Amino acid sequence: MTKKMKDVKPVHFNKCAVIHALEIIGGKWRLPIIWELSAQESMRYNELKRHLNGITNIMLTRALRGLEKHGLVTRMEYNNIPPHVEYSLTESCKQLLPALEIINQWGKEQMFSASCDNTARE
Repeated sequence: MTKKMKDVKPVHFNKCAVIHALEIIGGKWRLPIIWELSAQESMRYNELKRHLNGITNIMLTRALRGLEKHGLVTRMEYNNIPPHVEYSLTESCKQLLPALEIINQWGKEQMFSASCDNTARE
């Protein structure tokens, strides 16, 4: 191996923007939460929970807190009777939506392709 080959560092050697972004939006539930919130201006906690099949209260709470900590979700408390909380996307998070639309389209294509593959095998 030449000296030049030894000096080449992997892309992730220094923290790159993609790794940093994935640390923020990664995890099983963060993108589905963002996707659901993108469909409406704001959602209450239980409404959001109903839209995310399989999520537990603990996981939803943790994911929402993490998204709020990174400035992607806004938590608005209403002191009405009964009190309630609504969550919405910040402008910063809305910048992610075009990328999520592309991922959504790619996912649909993959599902269609897999469905065609399974049909052809039967």
